[in-house]
Amino acid sequence: MSSLSYEIVDVFTDRPFAGNPLAVVFGAEDLAASQLLDLTREFNLSETVFILPPTRAGATYRARIFTVDGELPFAGHPSVGAAVTGSRRGDFPAGDLVQECGAGLLPITVADGQATLSGGTPTLGPQLDPGPLLAVAGLADTDLAGPPPRTAGCGLEFPYLSVRPDAVARAAVDIAAARRYGVNQLMVLGWHPQQRTAYVRMFGVGLGVPEDPATGSAALGLGVWLVATGLLPGDGENAYTVRQGIEIHRPSTLECRVTAAGGAATAVTVTGHVVPVARGEIMVPPFVG
Repeated sequence: MSSLSYEIVDVFTDRPFAGNPLAVVFGAEDLAASQLLDLTREFNLSETVFILPPTRAGATYRARIFTVDGELPFAGHPSVGAAVTGSRRGDFPAGDLVQECGAGLLPITVADGQATLSGGTPTLGPQLDPGPLLAVAGLADTDLAGPPPRTAGCGLEFPYLSVRPDAVARAAVDIAAARRYGVNQLMVLGWHPQQRTAYVRMFGVGLGVPEDPATGSAALGLGVWLVATGLLPGDGENAYTVRQGIEIHRPSTLECRVTAAGGAATAVTVTGHVVPVARGEIMVPPFVG
């Protein structure tokens, strides 16, 4: 094996050259993790996903997800992108799928060029001191608005910092502050209650992603945070929308639904379109043992 097939797709958009670009690589099941990381660094996108044969009963396929800094157990836009791209290529049929990844077995439904991803078990952390998070976002105390910040997730946790809607565009990550306070990733959001829409920016400096155009895993965790803070009802199923990437000229739309009971989220899904933009072959990097 001297080369591998790949596609570049844009995720969480219905048009090319928007959303979050993703490299999807096929046939890499015999490569070591170091080789997968070398390939990821060659693409130099926020994430690269490798579609592999499943190793667990009930899984349709296995996804290994990498940033330029290493492997992730789970991420949203690679999961959505892998499911739609693999189905479109005929590697597995559309419909109800199960993705095997580091976060376990996750249901995904593919139809009409989009996928709906179910997150893992919702988790909720304690409230956080807003001062360090505001410093990382390059914002002032007067920009803070809404419920106190805290971490939440559905397979991958993020801290959520609610600010005035006009402050979202002004946020500018302070890398020195992120290192000083040990903040690897941060979701800055402005919540519009009438629209049930969050305008967000995700700074992932500790993941090798200065700013992400669309972050499916963070959109899932946002549903957990919205229910916990009372911004969405604590019982039943409710929809919300995430708008991201506007400031870096990669507008993205993530449509989400959160199910809650007794004031806590029990399940969250995120839906997005996937648009193919390029395909080709890439050399297999040498194995260094």
